[in-house]
Amino acid sequence: MLLISCVCGCCGALRPRYKRLVDNIFPEDPEDGLVKANMEKLTFYALSAPEKLDRIGSYLSERLSRDVARHRYGYVCIAMEALDQLLMACHCQSINLFVESFLTMVRKLLEADKPNLQILGTNSFVKFANIEEDTASYHRSYDFFVSRFSEMCHSSYEDPDVRTKIRMAGIRGLQGVVRKTVNDELQANIWDPQHMEKIVPSLLFNLQQEKVIERSPSPGTEKESPVELTERCFRELLGRAAYGNIKNAIKPVLMHLDNHSLWEGKTFAVRCFKIIMYSIQSQHSHLVIQQLLGHLDANSKSSARVRAGIVEVISEAAVIEASGSIGPTVLEVFNTLLKQLRLSVDYELTGSYDSFGNMGTNVIKVHEERQLQESVIKTIGSFANTLPTYQRSEVMLFIIGKIPVPGMYPALGLPNTGVEGSRMIQIMLLKSLLQVTAGFQSTNILTALPTSFLDPLLSFTLMEDAEIRLLVLDILISIIDRHDNRQKFSPVRIVSDIAVLKLKVDKCSRQDNLFMKKHSQRLYRHIYLACKEESSVQWHFESLYTLLGLICVELANEEVVVDLIRLALALQDLALTEDALPLYNLCAIHALSAAYLNLISQLTTVPTFCQHVHEVIESRKKLVPFLLPEDVLAETSKIPEKLENVEGEVLFMQAKIAEMLGGSGYNTERLATPYIPQITDEDRLSKRKSIGDTISLQLEIESGQSPEKEQRSSAEQITFETLKQAIVDSVSVEELERERRRQVVERFQNAPFEEIAAHCGARASLLQNKLNQIFEITIRPPPSPSGSVGNGRSRSVPVYEMKFPDLCVY
Repeated sequence: MLLISCVCGCCGALRPRYKRLVDNIFPEDPEDGLVKANMEKLTFYALSAPEKLDRIGSYLSERLSRDVARHRYGYVCIAMEALDQLLMACHCQSINLFVESFLTMVRKLLEADKPNLQILGTNSFVKFANIEEDTASYHRSYDFFVSRFSEMCHSSYEDPDVRTKIRMAGIRGLQGVVRKTVNDELQANIWDPQHMEKIVPSLLFNLQQEKVIERSPSPGTEKESPVELTERCFRELLGRAAYGNIKNAIKPVLMHLDNHSLWEGKTFAVRCFKIIMYSIQSQHSHLVIQQLLGHLDANSKSSARVRAGIVEVISEAAVIEASGSIGPTVLEVFNTLLKQLRLSVDYELTGSYDSFGNMGTNVIKVHEERQLQESVIKTIGSFANTLPTYQRSEVMLFIIGKIPVPGMYPALGLPNTGVEGSRMIQIMLLKSLLQVTAGFQSTNILTALPTSFLDPLLSFTLMEDAEIRLLVLDILISIIDRHDNRQKFSPVRIVSDIAVLKLKVDKCSRQDNLFMKKHSQRLYRHIYLACKEESSVQWHFESLYTLLGLICVELANEEVVVDLIRLALALQDLALTEDALPLYNLCAIHALSAAYLNLISQLTTVPTFCQHVHEVIESRKKLVPFLLPEDVLAETSKIPEKLENVEGEVLFMQAKIAEMLGGSGYNTERLATPYIPQITDEDRLSKRKSIGDTISLQLEIESGQSPEKEQRSSAEQITFETLKQAIVDSVSVEELERERRRQVVERFQNAPFEEIAAHCGARASLLQNKLNQIFEITIRPPPSPSGSVGNGRSRSVPVYEMKFPDLCVY
């Protein structure tokens, strides 16, 4: 025995010093914990001899593996504590080899079946992840840790408390991996799809388990819940994403929501993307929107609830992103949304997701498609609110160009949807346009309503569909209303003092005057014709009154006020003469005219005009109250069986009004002239102009420029008698001109082809003769160099054939 002890003592003395220092940190009883004094000696030795650090790590790893195999978990904890302290203390160039030993020991713990060992290994890894290394590592791999921590995030351990601890450890482990690798270009790219497809679903799985695993903290403790930890980790991951990594980070989110049918519930999907939008760098927000739009396109044939969920998420994301820009492809965003709107209409009408109308496996639910359409329209409005004024104007032009017009533009619907499909798309796109114009305030009305936008929009006021006409009126109101006066004109009523309305009236700018000078007559004409529509109801007349009121408040100068008064009186005459209209419409037109004249009379502040309007309104209250808005433009209208006694004192007199306003400086002659809509070539949108009408128009233009016309002498004197005669003959001249035009139209509509061809041939010959005369004048023979006069019948010589003396050529 003495010999054996001597041998052992000799061998112990011969062991390497680093092994003896490592052995000394382990107590006889593991419950006593790490021997701190010996640990300090080991740390000092490692700092003094950094070349021994890798051997210390290898020996610690060997001991830990042996203790794990023998289930001596106390010594395992001591070994990991020693490794942690060495990592925190040493930052020399040799630490890379020591880290390899450390990661090997962490892997050994994570592979163990015991939850406590897994949690212990995770905690050590997290401490390591927070250390900033001085030297780079070229060969280190974290693939195992990504896979293992993701697996721990999905733990299904029986005990709920232990399961929660394992999952939280997995989340912290993934957070550590991201911190360790995301900023190190020499490490494996954590943003690669194979890593993101493990990390992101693991985080979303725990974020989704809020009601399952979240527990209220014990009294006196304020520990972080698993959901809070997951959200913090997810935000940190997204906050570190660069421009080129956004796609790889967002795609697993979309896949997770697809695989677990989470779009339909909307709540979780919206929450996820709110976290994403608030976490990523603001300049990258438009990339998320583009990802969502692409995913919406990819799910074009999914159920309406799925598509509605994606659209809802897009809408919420757009609101968050309002501070930035939705990127360079603004119109592409709206094009995608309008495409989804069109597809939804097609699906609703055909009852199938198949473009050929064959019934598929999915059943189309009309109410779900309607909800989707409303959601898309709302999203279009949300996007529009994020845009500056000039971009919103471009979007308005883009949408108006997409609206199908029968006979003029190709329908956007599928061929088998027919006219109803075009009508539904018209309504949906006009609703989208209304959303874009909501809250739109432009200081320059010329740019807000350019001709390219106003012309097609006004054309829709002539559509027979009542809903379409109402939408167009609302769009015009939204654009013209720049001072939030719209609500003050509703409901339509006779106001004795408009001061109670608190209207905001500004002086018209130069741009406003130019706009009205250019477009006012077209506006008046469409308002007048809109009142003649038989299908108009209360809402139409209220919108027409609001539109007229806004024109008066926002865009009126003295000339516009005169024209508006003439228009109101013309509407009164329309109600008196147009017997074909329903009785309600006639009463409503009278009421509209009365309410508007009451408004405009108080805005002009001409006492005699206000008195006349007041007297007529009082007479109506006594004799014909059904011609006032309070009785007609109400939920329960009070109209008689037929109109009677609509004459005399219950009517507004144009002559009286012209006389009254003339004394205040208004144009009396223009006021006394009844308003008649301008004659234009615009017809119902459901019909295209015939070829005969087009030829007739061309012929009128040609005949107006005909050389056969008598040329007037430029020296003709203009006297008082000449002007007087011109005024007297103006009526007869107009009648003659109208008769001449009628004959021209009849000739091209009824005359045989040979006669028309002969007429055109004669015109062509006349034109050729005139051209020959011009050529004869411009190409004349040059005078003779000798000064002699040549023969008057000499042949004309073109300039390029003329012979000049050498002295004249240089």
